[in-house]
Amino acid sequence: MHVAVLVTGGKDSALALRRVLDEGYEVKYLVSMIPLREDSWMFHYINIHLVDLFAEAVEMPLVKAETSGIKEKEVEDLKRLIEKLDVEGIVSGAIASDYQKTRIDGICRQLKMKSIAPLWHKKPLSILKEILDLEFEVIITGVYAYGFNTKWLGRKIDEDTIEALIELNREYHISLVGEGGEYETLVLDASFFKKKIKIIKAEKVWGNQSGYFLVTKAELENK
Repeated sequence: MHVAVLVTGGKDSALALRRVLDEGYEVKYLVSMIPLREDSWMFHYINIHLVDLFAEAVEMPLVKAETSGIKEKEVEDLKRLIEKLDVEGIVSGAIASDYQKTRIDGICRQLKMKSIAPLWHKKPLSILKEILDLEFEVIITGVYAYGFNTKWLGRKIDEDTIEALIELNREYHISLVGEGGEYETLVLDASFFKKKIKIIKAEKVWGNQSGYFLVTKAELENK
């Protein structure tokens, strides 16, 4: 089956991509929406400009479009982009967000495509452990929940980080995978990457108990 994979450059969409590649789907396109506002309901905003490097790193064609980022209108923006693609299915990295899943499912029903969500309702801890087992190199690029601080920005997800997330989950009930918007990530390398993303310059931006790790310069390097 020919599919398009919704990607942001973050861990969930990267893992969903890896899953469908392993399952034998033919990935014809990567698809990314570029929100024009930070508080998009559907799409990542921080470091979305790096999705071009992500696509180059995995050597897959990328199609993208800007979206208003306004609730519900951005769903129509996504539909307009997807309906132009000659694919039979759309892959997303949704884990537990009914808001996102139901809207992607709705678009697929309207366009008579299959909605594929390889991570849907998988246990959060198992997802994090799978990322480590597959040797993904992932950093945290944004934190938006009580319990986080500036030290989390740019932090690599490893065993210690997972233990710290488990502790935050116990104390503040955050989602281990950030599905509630508690944190965002960027994948710098994975086994299926042809090249890896190297951060040259970045800055931490912090305010009102939240912040983000803004990558201002990055490049690809050989593995």
